[in-house]
Amino acid sequence: MFPFAGWEVPLQYSSVKEEHLAVRHNVGIFDVSHMGQVFVSGNDALSYLQNLVPQDISKLVENKASYSMLVNEDGGIIDDLIIYRLKGRYLLIVNASRIQEDLSRLISMKNSYDVVIDNRSEELAMIAVQGPKASDLVEAIGISKTDHPERFSIKELNSVLIARTGYTGEDGFEIIVENKDAVDLWKKLVAHGAVPVGFAARDTLRLEASYLLYGQDMDEQTTPIEASLCWAIPRDKQADYAGKAIILNQMQTKNVKKKLVRFKMLDKSIPRHDYRIYIENQDMGKVTSGGFSPCTNTGIGLGFIDSKEPFAEGTKIDIMIRGKLHPAEIIGKPVYNRK
Repeated sequence: MFPFAGWEVPLQYSSVKEEHLAVRHNVGIFDVSHMGQVFVSGNDALSYLQNLVPQDISKLVENKASYSMLVNEDGGIIDDLIIYRLKGRYLLIVNASRIQEDLSRLISMKNSYDVVIDNRSEELAMIAVQGPKASDLVEAIGISKTDHPERFSIKELNSVLIARTGYTGEDGFEIIVENKDAVDLWKKLVAHGAVPVGFAARDTLRLEASYLLYGQDMDEQTTPIEASLCWAIPRDKQADYAGKAIILNQMQTKNVKKKLVRFKMLDKSIPRHDYRIYIENQDMGKVTSGGFSPCTNTGIGLGFIDSKEPFAEGTKIDIMIRGKLHPAEIIGKPVYNRK
C-alpha cells in the first residue's frame, strides 16, 4: 500500500508485469474508489456545464459519455474528467487529487444558474473491470450482456451505475456502487476469475495507451493544446467557456510555449518522471511520465518539449539518465492499440 491523494492504495498484488498482461490478454479489476463522483442537476445544468468545459455538452445524448477538462480563464487545465449524461442529471468523474479544486471551481461558477451540485465521492465506490474478457466476466456476475452499455456509454441498473469506460486502452467497465456493496462486488469478481491489479500496472497500462495523468502530464499551467488534447476541443462550439479565446487561438496558430510528445527508447534504458529531454545536445524539456512497456519490452514515455515548432514522428531525441544521454525517438501513435 502507498499513499495517494489522501488514500491508501495498492501498488501491486502479485507482479506488475503479470497484472499488466492479465489486463491485456484476459481481465483485471481495479479498486478506483478514490476517484470523485459529482452529480449536477437542475434546470440550467446543461448551460452551466457548457460554461465550464470546452467539450460541447449539448451534443451529449442520454446515457453517453464525453471526455473533457475543467479549464481556467488562461486556458489552463484544472482537471480532466469524464461527463456522463444520465436521465435528469449529469455525472462528473474527476481525479481524486483534484476533488476540492474541482468543487471550488464548480461552486464559484454557479452564479445564478439553477443547478444542484451533489458530491457523492465519500459515499460511492468504483471498481474497474478491464480487458478483452471484461464483458464475459460482468455477465458471469449476473449482468446480462443486453444490459451492457455501448463503448463510452453508461446505464443505470437499479442502484448500480455501469459505464463502458476505462484507463487502460482495453475494453471494459467501471461499476459504481454504494460503499456497503463494494466488498461483495469485488469478491464476486475475483471468484469468477478476475485478476486484482494495483496502481503500478494501472500506470504502465495507461502509459502504453498514451493516456495522460493529471499533475504530471497536465496541470493549471498547461493548456489542452499544449497537452496534445486538440481532439477533445470542438472548433464549432457556440457557447462560451473560460479560456475559450486562448485555447482556440493556440489551436489555430499553433503558438504554444511547449508541446507534449510521446516517445520510445532506442536502447534498454527506462525513462522516468522529470528526466531531461535533449535534442541535438540542447536541453529542450522534460519527461512527464515514463516507464517500461511490458507489451513492447521497451522504455516509453510522455514529455514536454519547450518549443513552438512541432516535432515530427521519428525525430531523434535523447533522455538524460543518471548523467548519460540515451537515444529515443518521437512516435506518432501509442505503442499499444486495442485491436
